[in-house]
Amino acid sequence: MPTLNDKFVAILTETGFEESELKSPKQALEEVGATVHVISPAKSIKGWKGGNWTEEVKIDKPLSDANPADYHALMIPGGVINPDKLRTNTDAIDFIQSFFEAGKPIGAICHGPQALIETGALEGREMTSWPSIKTDLINAGVAWTDSEYVCDSALVTARKPDDLPAFNKKLIEEIREGVHEEQKTL
Repeated sequence: MPTLNDKFVAILTETGFEESELKSPKQALEEVGATVHVISPAKSIKGWKGGNWTEEVKIDKPLSDANPADYHALMIPGGVINPDKLRTNTDAIDFIQSFFEAGKPIGAICHGPQALIETGALEGREMTSWPSIKTDLINAGVAWTDSEYVCDSALVTARKPDDLPAFNKKLIEEIREGVHEEQKTL
């Protein structure tokens, strides 16, 4: 099985992410050799699990110090609070937009796709998500599908924690493939 030993992946998050939706992809990526950095505009972040806050998660790099050119792919975990905070942060949206512009793989699960809406790069794309943001994505021009995961030219989305095994596998595959010309927005 090919590894991702030479790949760097950014996980962009704010506080209030769904714990499994950060930890599971991070572990899966690291198991195949990728270097994964948790990046955040916040100084400290906590996840959410079963209706309760989890322990603080170490941030590897503040968003202000992160250069998207240093990363081969981006992943955004869900949780209700996380993408809502990211989508109102212009630096976070600029960071995400740069991955679309470069044609790099992007993964987002559950509510995570909400942050992608603000990039303006979703028109005509096929995606899935947690059902409550279906209308938001449709209003952004997305063809929404209720599926375990959807991959549209290196944009990998999934609905919920139960979908993580399939999501992780597909995201790893897309990162192995590298830049996708169809993903580029410029």
